[in-house]
Amino acid sequence: MKRIFLVFALMAAVVFSADAQDIMGGHYKKALVIGAHPDDPESMCGGTMLKLKEQGCEVVCVYFTQGEGGIPGKSEEEAREIRHGEALNSCAVMGIRPIFMTQIDGRSEINKARYDEMKAVIEAEKPDLVITHWPIDSHRDHRNCAILVYDSWRRTGYSFDLFYVEVMTGNQTQNFNPDSYVDITSVREKKLEAYLCHKSQNLEKNIAGYHDPMERMRGMEFHCQWAEAFIRQIGPGKK
Repeated sequence: MKRIFLVFALMAAVVFSADAQDIMGGHYKKALVIGAHPDDPESMCGGTMLKLKEQGCEVVCVYFTQGEGGIPGKSEEEAREIRHGEALNSCAVMGIRPIFMTQIDGRSEINKARYDEMKAVIEAEKPDLVITHWPIDSHRDHRNCAILVYDSWRRTGYSFDLFYVEVMTGNQTQNFNPDSYVDITSVREKKLEAYLCHKSQNLEKNIAGYHDPMERMRGMEFHCQWAEAFIRQIGPGKK
């Protein structure tokens, strides 16, 4: 059975990687990674953030919420304080500047004010690359974050390249068929160091259960050891 699985995995790697793109070929000057909760940007593409930074790209980590609902037994205010501090520690490990938005974990909204807020954050930073959640996801905050970013991309005249990324595929991200990859092998240990700064979340189980298999599979698809995978949103007149 294991041999059969390996054969199919290798066949899939050949098929998926045939037309794969590498985000690192984009020569971006400024990137925003917009994640719904503290630890989302790091888990979904912390390696890519580090690789972009190595290329001289300015990278900003945007937290859509501050994890107010993410610590059982803690009030929203207590959880926010703890997770805000963890996010600062994580960004310090990566050498990346954080931005904290005003949505509430578990109670994020889509309305005119929230559309305007997201657009204002993006316009103020003037990125040429934005990475956010794939919108087909079991977590409402992930979906809402993606929708608001997509709307800003349209309202700003498609002024930046937009890529979607996966989080715990199968459990959260659904129907994700990547067309772009980044080899994160050289920076994966640093990515995990930053991710594990979010101590309140007991993340070791997520690494073993989701991130290790997912990043290894993407590495097989991209013919490397560990990779992060993306889907590029195509704008008008682009291929």
